[in-house]
Parts: sequence; structure tokens; C-alpha cells
Amino acid sequence: MSAKLERLCRQLKESFGDRIGEPVLSLGELTVAIPAENYLDVMRQLRDDPAFRFEQLMDLSGIDYSEFTGYQGKRFAAVSQLLSLTHNWRLRVKVFAVDDEFPIVASVMDIWNVANWYEREAFDLFGIHFEGHVDLRRILTDYGFVGHPFRKDFPISGYVEMRYDPEQARVIYQPVTIEPREVTPRIVREETYAKGGGRG
Repeated sequence: MSAKLERLCRQLKESFGDRIGEPVLSLGELTVAIPAENYLDVMRQLRDDPAFRFEQLMDLSGIDYSEFTGYQGKRFAAVSQLLSLTHNWRLRVKVFAVDDEFPIVASVMDIWNVANWYEREAFDLFGIHFEGHVDLRRILTDYGFVGHPFRKDFPISGYVEMRYDPEQARVIYQPVTIEPREVTPRIVREETYAKGGGRG
């Protein structure tokens, strides 16, 4: 561990104690998990405390842990990537939603405005609700889209399909008509493959 990350790790433990999980270093990056009940307070302190000064939220995304081998914890997490320009260090922060059936975590929009679209994306794709978000609605899928496509239990072909119906002169939704099929890659090329032009 670099001296800078050692210092950050030590400061995290000293400042937050049992309000955060044990910091973990992997592949040169420091990660800390924050219990949902402490999330907002800790994130605000990470931004405002001169010892940390994480001025920028670089990214925020959702994760569905339901198919991680050997994993026994909560299913959904929101993961933030923080950057301190003052100290030139980075920190990954995880917060797990308490309820797997209706995942809710606090919004950090009031701390970093840029969280707006990131949280909307995590809501759209994973179904994580960000409490306190002022405009939580879909951002990548259609407003009438059913489900959350990045969840591990979402079917590959979806639930419904959308098409324009010329008889009704409008867009309609209908059950999926695509038959799922297994695609086997072609590993043997025909003998004439290279003769039609190109480098033959």
C-alpha cells in the first residue's frame, strides 16, 4: 500500500470509527462500505472535512450481487467513485440497500449535483430508489419500459416489445415475440472465405 493510501486509510478509521466498514485495498484502490443509516453524514463529511476534501463525485452506479458466487450479503448496492483534487487521491464507497425487494438508499444529489443523472441511471437499470432525489425517473429506457434490465433476473429478451401499428396509427406494446435461441459461433470457415477480395 502506498504511503498516501495508508494515510487515507488511517484517517478514515480515526474519523469515522464504527460508522464505516473496514477499508479494503485491492489493485491499488481503496474501498469502504458505509451502512445505509450513516451514508449521508459520512459522504457529506468526506466532501467537507479538510482531511479528506473529496470535491468530486466521478461516478455512481448500481450493482446486483445476486449471482456472485459464494456471496451471502445484501443484493443491491450503490457504488460511488470519489476524487480529491486537494489531496490527489481516490476512494470507492459502497452502500447496500437494506431491503432486497424494494432497494432504497439516500440520494447524494445535495452533496454533489452531478449525482442527478447517475442516480437516475441506477434507478432505471437496477431499480434502486434514491430517497431525496428531486426527479427520479427513467433516463435510458422508455417511460413505459417494464422492469430493470441490469438486474440479474431480467430476461434476455425482456417482457414486452414496442412497435408501431399502422392500423391504430400509434405505438403499441405487446408480449415479446422473439424466440430465445442459443447462438453457436462458427469456428470453421469455408474454403472460399479469403478468395472473394480483401487479402486472399
